[in-house]
Amino acid sequence: MAATFETAALLAGHAIMRVRDAGTETHYKADCSPVTEADEQAEAIILAELSRHCPGIPVVAEESVAAGHTPQIRGSALILVDPLDGTKEFISGSTDFTVNIALIEDGVPTLGVVYAPALKVAYLGGDNLVEKLIIDDPYVVVERQRVSARPVPEHPIVVASRSHNTPETDAFIRTSGASEIRSIGSSLKFCLLAEGTADLYPRFGRTMEWDTAAGDAVLRAAGGITLDVEGAPLRYGKTGQTDLVDFANPDFIAWGLREATRPT
Repeated sequence: MAATFETAALLAGHAIMRVRDAGTETHYKADCSPVTEADEQAEAIILAELSRHCPGIPVVAEESVAAGHTPQIRGSALILVDPLDGTKEFISGSTDFTVNIALIEDGVPTLGVVYAPALKVAYLGGDNLVEKLIIDDPYVVVERQRVSARPVPEHPIVVASRSHNTPETDAFIRTSGASEIRSIGSSLKFCLLAEGTADLYPRFGRTMEWDTAAGDAVLRAAGGITLDVEGAPLRYGKTGQTDLVDFANPDFIAWGLREATRPT
């Protein structure tokens, strides 16, 4: 399944870059969030790959849910897909956008891939192992580096959303003792924690399960964790989900290695 996720992400990333190079128009969904041809093409590619290689596992994909198509979730496993996380960054010409695919088992993200095609880097995590993949043309992996999270220091490096920060997030950052604050788009924030180049990612504001599941899977495989404000690990595939509202996450804080000192 890891190989399937990797291939699907690379193919989707290739399509996204073709659309970006050709230029694309933006339209808006019912929740006023932007969507482009790149989102739609990437999702179609991923769904085709998953249908071929992972039959029987329901796939919940962002654009399909937005169009009113949510599969019946039976059993303990499902796959969450965000074909283009960071659409605002994509539209603005930034490089901070990703393809996200995650396997959820019993509410836990156990396998995930995050691919940033404009940066030519991907992160594949599961079974307590994370590989950082270096991608070269024509969208093939040329190097695999094993990475892991680091203990959270007393003065952590904090990553925050480039497009969706809130006063609550800013308030947490002010009390965190941060030595540095980096503004980054998409699920790449989780990946910086997973590779040990940052320590905390607070998010007090709207996110959806497909936004976070792949990055969370990578982070957990690297030794980190994502907790809600009550201190419980973020869970996915909650009972009774049928539309966009049901797939919303609670506020959360993602951490590097938990054994270290945490700011309060």
